[in-house]
Amino acid sequence: MMRRRTTLLASCTALALSLGATACGGGGPVTAGGGDKALSGQTVTVAGVWTGSEQKNFQKVLDAFSAKTGAKTQFISTGDNVSTVVGSKIEGGNAPDVVMVPQVGVLQQFAKKGWLKPLSATTHKAVDAGYAPVWKKYGSVDGTLYGLYFKAAHKSTVWYSPAALSQAGVKPPKTYDEMLKAGHTVSDSGLAAFSVAGQDGWTLTDWFENIYLSQAGPEKYDALAAHKLKWTDASVVKALGTLGKLFKDKQLMAGGQKEALNTDFPGSVEKVFGPKPEAGMVYEGDFVAGVAHDQFGKTIGTDANFFPFPAVDGGKAPVVSGGDAAVVLKDGKNATAGMKLLEYLATPEAAAVWAKAGGFLSPNKKLSLDSYGDDVARATAKSLVSAGDSVRFDMSDQAPAAFGGTKGAGEWKLLQDFLSDPSNPKSTAAQLEAAAAKAYKG
Repeated sequence: MMRRRTTLLASCTALALSLGATACGGGGPVTAGGGDKALSGQTVTVAGVWTGSEQKNFQKVLDAFSAKTGAKTQFISTGDNVSTVVGSKIEGGNAPDVVMVPQVGVLQQFAKKGWLKPLSATTHKAVDAGYAPVWKKYGSVDGTLYGLYFKAAHKSTVWYSPAALSQAGVKPPKTYDEMLKAGHTVSDSGLAAFSVAGQDGWTLTDWFENIYLSQAGPEKYDALAAHKLKWTDASVVKALGTLGKLFKDKQLMAGGQKEALNTDFPGSVEKVFGPKPEAGMVYEGDFVAGVAHDQFGKTIGTDANFFPFPAVDGGKAPVVSGGDAAVVLKDGKNATAGMKLLEYLATPEAAAVWAKAGGFLSPNKKLSLDSYGDDVARATAKSLVSAGDSVRFDMSDQAPAAFGGTKGAGEWKLLQDFLSDPSNPKSTAAQLEAAAAKAYKG
């Protein structure tokens, strides 16, 4: 679940087969071997949130590293609570060598605890040559580069069934109010308008961030992300009220609030693109396309399409991004080999492996667009790279994990409570501020 936005990319004209952000659950270690090169006999342990097809596709990258260096690899899926899992492994003397960190706030937390090794001169050089400076900024803490952004995501896309919108006589909307109006028209035609993944709190933070960025503007967005602006600010209360218009409208959400709170992210995609559609639209990042294609056989651009998250109250259409950064732990048994893995991940060669497999976007501008498997993914990748320093990261991913990245706590939990009862935005804002103040002090 990851972040980037400014006011460029408003013309995010094609987004797609990028599966990804926040996968959940466990998965056993996977081992890949091969080669007789410099790292033969060594095993690099990598921890990350990925499961399912994401884990499978990342394993292809690890296999390519094995073939090149002779190292074996072992991937451990952490689920959403990366900081908790990694912390317990470090305490138990069983730290992984490399962690794929899905939140800027967690990367900062790891660095401040002294867990991370600064990246090598080779990786540093690759980042300077291949990435816009903003990616280096988000990978650095106090001027030291610790994180390499390997995978990125666009999080300002609303995915829809072209058949459902066509049946309702609705065209993709340009403003938030038009989107709600279109939703009512879709609902009148027999399907609910939106499938909302309320069981996964991170999706609700993404809803809020897109609205807030467009409505309040990038300066306030940056201030709130750094907690230089309090969550009790009138702009936050206003954005919550705007989001509440959707949450309180039983016509707009498939199954209403109760069902939304029992729907996880994959389930929300299934409600639109599965065998028994219950809704016409689902909001989330470009990775929706990967789920629609891989799990439900949809052809992107034909059976599943998207429109950019629309502008709110006359603001600019928002573009929010996220990314997974690779870091090397000091306590890993093979941290030196882990650093070699990051040097490999910094190359266009490594990114091309996953780009070919699908469900992936790279912020590395040296990766040829021809590496992507379809036109929609190519256009999406181009818009990401073209955005340069205008990229803004997902706000919750910039926060300390206790506030912006922990299941059942902080922003995730409070926005779930707000989904359940959106009647008092001011009270919710006060609760968010109390949780943020505690987390940012910690």
